[in-house]
Formats: sequence, C-alpha cells, structure tokens
Amino acid sequence: MTDITRRHILGAGVAFVGTVAMPAILRAQTGPIKLGTLTPLTGSGGSYGPAMANTVKKAADEINKAGGILGRQLLIISEDDQTSPEAGLRAARKLIDIDKVSAIIGTWASAVTTAVVPVCSQSGVFLSTVSGAEPITLLPHQGFLIRTQPTTTLQGTKFGEFALGANAKTVAFVSPQTPFTESQYAALTKTVTAAGGKTTSLIYDDKKTTLRTEVDQVLRGKPDAIVMGGYTNDTAVLVRDLYRANYRGSLFGFGYSVNKQLVDALPADVSEGIYTLSPSPAEGSNAYKNVARLLGVDSPDTYSCQVYDHLNLIAMAMAVGKGDTGTVIKDNVRKVSQGGGERVETAVDGLKLIADGKKVDYDGASGPCDFTDIGDITDAKFRYEQVKGGKITLLKIA
Repeated sequence: MTDITRRHILGAGVAFVGTVAMPAILRAQTGPIKLGTLTPLTGSGGSYGPAMANTVKKAADEINKAGGILGRQLLIISEDDQTSPEAGLRAARKLIDIDKVSAIIGTWASAVTTAVVPVCSQSGVFLSTVSGAEPITLLPHQGFLIRTQPTTTLQGTKFGEFALGANAKTVAFVSPQTPFTESQYAALTKTVTAAGGKTTSLIYDDKKTTLRTEVDQVLRGKPDAIVMGGYTNDTAVLVRDLYRANYRGSLFGFGYSVNKQLVDALPADVSEGIYTLSPSPAEGSNAYKNVARLLGVDSPDTYSCQVYDHLNLIAMAMAVGKGDTGTVIKDNVRKVSQGGGERVETAVDGLKLIADGKKVDYDGASGPCDFTDIGDITDAKFRYEQVKGGKITLLKIA
C-alpha cells in the first residue's frame, strides 16, 4: 500500500464521521473527485507501473491547477497490482469499496484486467486499461471499459508479417500461458500460413530458472524464427538458453519484455539482434511532448502515454456529463474522443472549450483515441526495433 493510500484511508475514516449527517446531494457535490490507478509497481510489470502512476498524478495536478473538474479537485489514489490477478483484484476492491473511486486507470497485465473487469462493471466504476488480450473487451462490461492497447490479434498479425519480412518460413511461438496466448498464436499462424509458411507453439512454466528442455524441444523443429510471448524475467531465461543451445535464427519479442532491463541483464552478444514490436505512441504530438515534460524524460513509454490519455478522457467526459460517476464517464467518453469537434490534446485545453459549450475531439499521446462499441481503439501504429550493440534501436514506425 502506498503512503498516499494509507494517509487517504485514515483521512477518509475521519471525514466519514463528519459527512454522514450531510444531505446526500450536498455530499455528492463537495470534496475531491476520486480516481484510482491500478498499475504494476512490482512484479513482472514493475518497470512500467511507477511511471504510469506518476504520469496520472502529474496530469491530474495540471488539471487541478487549472480549476479542476466542475470546480472540484481530482484526487488520485495509487495501488500496486503486483502484476498478479489476486493482488490486483484485492486492490481494485479496496479502491471501489473503501476509496469510492469513480474510475480505475491503467491495469497492465491482461490477467489482472480480466480479473478486475467484472467487479468494476458490477460496481458502476469505469475502467481504462493498457492490456491487449483479445477476450478482455468481449467480457460483459456493460460499456464501463475502454482500452488504448491494440488487441493481441492485431499484435499477432504484425509479428507474423515481421517474421515473414525477415525471410522466416518456419516460425515457433514460445510463451507462458496467458489470457492472450491463444489469440496471438492464432493470428500469427493465420498470417504465416497464408504466405506458405508453418508455425508451431510451445507453452512453458514462467517460474522455471532454466528452459533448456523446452528449448531442445522447440529446436527439433528447426524454426527460422522464434516469437517469444513472455515477460522480461522469463524471456531473459529463454534467450540465454537459446544462445547456449547455439540457436542463431531470428528472435522476436514484445517491447514490454525485450526492453532495457533485459538488455542490461544479458551479455551483449546474447541479446544482440533480437527484434521487438510494440504499440507506438504519437511521437511528435503535443500530447506526447507533454507526457515527456511531465516525466522529465525524452521518450516516454507507450503505457505512460496511454494512461495520460485515459485521465484526460475521463476528466473531459465528467465535465461534459456534469457528474463524477462511472456511469457519467461511460455515457460521455466517446463524446469527447471522437465524432468531430475542436481537436484538443490536453484536458486543460478541452475543459476550457467544454465550459464554453463547445464540442471537443481528443487526440492523445498514444494516438487518435477513437473507440469501437466494445471499447477497442480503431487505429494504432507500431514501433519496430532491434537490439544493436547493447542498445534498442528504432527500425521504423508503421
């Protein structure tokens, strides 16, 4: 539990004594609007969660300095999902039942999001996520869900095209079991076989400290390329054992696993040449530059850009709907994200126009932020990179 959360619980207990006698309508119109972040501050996603939570807090601070939402301040309460469905569910229940948040922002691992979606929708709490597993938006969420991450079906298709572009004819998919494994492998296979190629798959236990037995099994198929579907820690084990087995074909991994942490953990010749693929933020946009400024970095990661967009969309949806509930956000989020209106890239700019009675159309740090009826984004670009000389080097954005 974070310090801010602990302080908040204590403060909430004192505040409750003084507010129970207040008329309901007065209670609804006073005090801060509470929003939660549920990101992986520890565990496999721990290299991304702190920056995500920090981005939301700093973006909320900017909105507060500009007057807040409907004259009220935003209060961001941060929790750690530990990259664990069980821990994530407990933290979500705490945000919903104790903190009474209107929305939860930023679930990262697909297994965590899958666990959290039902409790959010049943509680009328809006959920915005960066998880990509195909089935997530097919869950019965009653509209209380959007995501800015491209689906794993689209990611699998892109990996297939990427491997074919590297002249691979036989492609092995090697991954732990996750909510996105099946859809990703299906899309990869569809793309590769359509071009006359062949795929195989192998599921491994991501808690093992060596994967040599699995590596030997995969290499019996003599794959030209291997697509790695795990997270950073288990992918590092897999890469090391593939190197020791003298595999010199092409390796492909996700940007969230083949990252600086993995490159730093392995000898340079072991990680050299690995290809990576990840959703590309809208580099060069004012929204992207604003995230960079808030975090004090040159190149913010895609997840920080996505949660920045989540907060801005939620803030403007509440302003348009003149309310602070999850239902208000659900009913108005597409009114500020798409369908025409004056283009804006920050909530601060959008809130001024909304106050003047104007319609806005938000384009964010992660992309256009237009959503289908079930909550998927309608368009996304990808960032293609390769490890060269111990550094992750951009090949193209397309």
